[in-house]
Amino acid sequence: MSDGHAHGHHAHHDDHGHSHEHHDDHGQTHDHHEHPHRHPHGHRHGHPHTTHTPSPLRHRLAHLLKPHSHETADKLDSALESSARGMRALWVSLAVLGVTALAQAVVVVASGSVALLGDTVHNTADALTAVPLGIAFILGRRAATRRFTYGYGRAEDLAGIVIVLTIAASAAFAAWTAVDRLLDPRPVEQIPAVAVAAVVGFAGNEWVARYRIRVGRAIGSAALVADGLHARTDGFTSLAVLLSAGGAALGWQLADPIVGLAITAAIVLVLRDAAREVFRRVMDAVDPALVDRAEQALREVAGVREVGELRLRWIGHRLRAEVAVVVDGEATVRQAHAIAVDAEHALLHAVPRLTAALVHADPAPAPGEADPHLALAHHTAA
Repeated sequence: MSDGHAHGHHAHHDDHGHSHEHHDDHGQTHDHHEHPHRHPHGHRHGHPHTTHTPSPLRHRLAHLLKPHSHETADKLDSALESSARGMRALWVSLAVLGVTALAQAVVVVASGSVALLGDTVHNTADALTAVPLGIAFILGRRAATRRFTYGYGRAEDLAGIVIVLTIAASAAFAAWTAVDRLLDPRPVEQIPAVAVAAVVGFAGNEWVARYRIRVGRAIGSAALVADGLHARTDGFTSLAVLLSAGGAALGWQLADPIVGLAITAAIVLVLRDAAREVFRRVMDAVDPALVDRAEQALREVAGVREVGELRLRWIGHRLRAEVAVVVDGEATVRQAHAIAVDAEHALLHAVPRLTAALVHADPAPAPGEADPHLALAHHTAA
């Protein structure tokens, strides 16, 4: 799980602007506003909570009949289930692409088609990207530690980088083989088998692409979506091999290397899309619509006068939030804390795949009162 045993937290100040320390159940001291809490609600939630019950009906009945919380156990179950779905997608697609690549490799040996060779290499590379992603999903299940306080979810971003490099390597290999055949043309043999292998490659890759993209978007994994895009391009390059077979059947020897170069161009295009997706995730980019959604939810919370700084970031395929809200300056510590609890609760409902929120409550400024954050100004000036 990406956030390990992290809790949703709230920040609050007392009437004098002082902050407090709380000790949580793990024996750790958190600076001024971190402590666990529970939400004893008896209604259903708009965001997903997954348990290990085998029957969806049983889970729904249990969800309705007993209160639940947004505590660590709920978040752990949800993240573990999403990681398990990702692992299933990886192993199933690995098996399908493995069989596809093996069938194509047999035809490559018999035919000598460089277009089919490039497609086969790309399919093989695509299948092998399941390895770094699988390692990332396994690491992501580990609990946070005092060294990795946010958990190991970032391993998914590293896996995404490995996938991008793999796509780049397959593009380079496909280009090299195509140019070599262009300079030294040779006839393609077993043309009908090449055509069949191309169709098999398209079918296998398109199925895997849809499966990976669907699961990747469902669990919020940019790396798995990038891998799905990779497979989709492999499918279209397999169709391009059909053109190579058709040209070879008409006696045009250059058709095979030219199609091989076209396949290289297609791989470069998917490389661009995958690299952009992974780069954004590494740089903590989120969909601006999620930020708008979070702000709207916070503004509807009773007691929140204004929404200050709001930050969202991905840790693996789970989201975390940090936000400052303005409350009545005369509110007691307990009242400010209650508003912070409601604010986090609203965020958990409004933002999909959000597992934790750090909510800081600022008092509304009184006339003539100095900014309570003035003492911090010299730390942030740079």
